[in-house]
Amino acid sequence: MSFLLSGVAQLDDGEPEVDRADITAALSLVPLVRAEMDELETGLLQMAHGRGMTWQEIAFGLGLSTPQAARQRYERLASRTAPDSEGPEQ
Repeated sequence: MSFLLSGVAQLDDGEPEVDRADITAALSLVPLVRAEMDELETGLLQMAHGRGMTWQEIAFGLGLSTPQAARQRYERLASRTAPDSEGPEQ
């Protein structure tokens, strides 16, 4: 998708161009995918820490510079993915 949006990729013969509807549809998926990734990362962090990995080791795995950064990242993710953090009911 990013190649098509940037104009780098060439369309195949007969392939329709990416239009506003395509972009809107892709954008509508971003929050869903982000939430799934947050849940996945939270689970991995819980597993890593639960199996005895230090926050330093976890930080290294995430490409973060400090154990504190890894722990803070976990805390932010955990608060976002908690069942009661889904936002107001409609």
